[in-house]
Amino acid sequence: MVSPALLHTLPVTERGVRRRNELIDAARIVFERAGYLESRLTDITRQAGCATGSFYTYFNNKEEIFAAVLDRAQEDMLHPGMGRVPGDDVYAALEAANRAYLLAYRRNAKMMALMEQVATIDDGFREQRRRRGRVFIERNAKAIAGLQERGLADPELDPTLASRALSSMVDQVAYSVFVVDRASKVGLEDLVHTVTRIWANGLRMTTPDKPKISADNQEEL
Repeated sequence: MVSPALLHTLPVTERGVRRRNELIDAARIVFERAGYLESRLTDITRQAGCATGSFYTYFNNKEEIFAAVLDRAQEDMLHPGMGRVPGDDVYAALEAANRAYLLAYRRNAKMMALMEQVATIDDGFREQRRRRGRVFIERNAKAIAGLQERGLADPELDPTLASRALSSMVDQVAYSVFVVDRASKVGLEDLVHTVTRIWANGLRMTTPDKPKISADNQEEL
């Protein structure tokens, strides 16, 4: 999902791959601690325990390593590993997918906040953000079209427009809870239940009754 213009040639040796990964891990720590604008390459190399000159073996500049950190975070969100859902319970599968996405967003909330900030001042990262959204919209549109073919979703909906609306809803809710209002006491299962219900209602899917989550059983975000 990262623009090729923001990527340096990848290393071919095991040692090179390991060192590059160490720099990416270090950069994430520095970016999350200091923010993008205040982070310096010397901070990153110091965190990684390597010489500044070694940095340029793998990256050309700060923009490139920031793109690599974002790419790793976005891959985690695109493939969060929701696990297998037994049977053919479409609602349960939707719920599991939303839970996995929200957990991945929480893991990467600081980087998502930085991406939003940097995208307002840098055209390259603005394009990267747009491509990220397009990947999710296209994937979800394909799933909606599949539900329509099976008679499980409103056939009159345009799957791409429906996906854009519903995917944006989940993304904005996640941004609101995990970035804007990090002190929120919203329970994880309540959040999953709410966004899943809105998805299902929006597609006119059958929505089974769900027991109310008690305060004692909530995982606070």
